[in-house]
Amino acid sequence: MTSRTSAATAPAVAEDGDGQSRSIAAVERAMDVLLYFGRSGRPDLGVTEIATALGLTKAAVHRILTALRSRELIIVDPSTRRYALGHAAVTLGRAYLARTDLRAMAGPELRALAAETGETATLSLRRGDTRLYVDQVVPEHELRLDVNIGIPYPLHAGSSSKAFLAFVAEDELDAYLERHRLDELTDRTITDPVKLRKEMAAIRKRGYATSRGERQPGATSIAAPVFDHDGHVVAVVSVAGPVGRFKPDSPDLAKSLLKATSRISAQLGYHGA
Repeated sequence: MTSRTSAATAPAVAEDGDGQSRSIAAVERAMDVLLYFGRSGRPDLGVTEIATALGLTKAAVHRILTALRSRELIIVDPSTRRYALGHAAVTLGRAYLARTDLRAMAGPELRALAAETGETATLSLRRGDTRLYVDQVVPEHELRLDVNIGIPYPLHAGSSSKAFLAFVAEDELDAYLERHRLDELTDRTITDPVKLRKEMAAIRKRGYATSRGERQPGATSIAAPVFDHDGHVVAVVSVAGPVGRFKPDSPDLAKSLLKATSRISAQLGYHGA
């Protein structure tokens, strides 16, 4: 009686194990797709690109993307049928960023810059062909600038964005300009690639970028990069305020900002000039 019971239940156990293995494999494939969006360096991806990169069938990628869309981890552009990270993924990223050492390192410098200037100090990180604010310290002025945390912005407009783009390799700048039209966000946005290249060269020479209403009307700012131990730009610190009150081209302000970013870079192992 006992041996017959064992024999009868053995296939069910095996089936349960096979089902669990298939479920784990499906989860792993979904995670691979989601992580590929993060490391691809592109703002959106097509099904064929994902399938080719990960060695999956297009049908499998479609199923995975549909599941990820149901949780708002992925969104799709109906006109192009290309996919990008969704709101839920941004929320996860912000939760991670809230615990990173970089924000902890930069926090004291942001507070010091805001106290010294009486204006908003921010920290930005790059995500593919965009950058986003991850922290800010806002003064107590009635008229002040508040930035939107976690919202992606293009790399050609505004001081923080330009501070990222100015310090990439020349071939990376070429590739960015090939991939993107320089959209006009305001009437002060640089939309001519030749002018933008000249601006990038000037920023590299002086070590910081400035903006007067290039991304947001009525706002002016100054921004400088934070470098890691390999000399790569990993973040940008900026100070921003309303036009008419805030003067981003002040030599003393630039000096204070560059000292702040230099101290953060040193904590990351950067020993360059």
